[in-house]
Amino acid sequence: MNMVRELRRQATVLPGGKIEVSDPALPVGRTVEVVVRHDSPGESRSILQIINGGPNKRLFNTAEEVKAYLDEEKASWDR
Repeated sequence: MNMVRELRRQATVLPGGKIEVSDPALPVGRTVEVVVRHDSPGESRSILQIINGGPNKRLFNTAEEVKAYLDEEKASWDR
């Protein structure tokens, strides 16, 4: 049975979208899986931006409308 080792490193994206990973424990010539995660700045919005950016770019008329919209927005975070 093969044991899977995981190596976590933070890296800075270099020009051209390149990332360098260096570690003496990495087996030379082996194929490895690389997963890249990054934050997407500018995509998160404050609660006021969500409320003010609702249907027709206006404030909601009732608390129920606000709740329904926010519930839908929260559900989209998990998609």
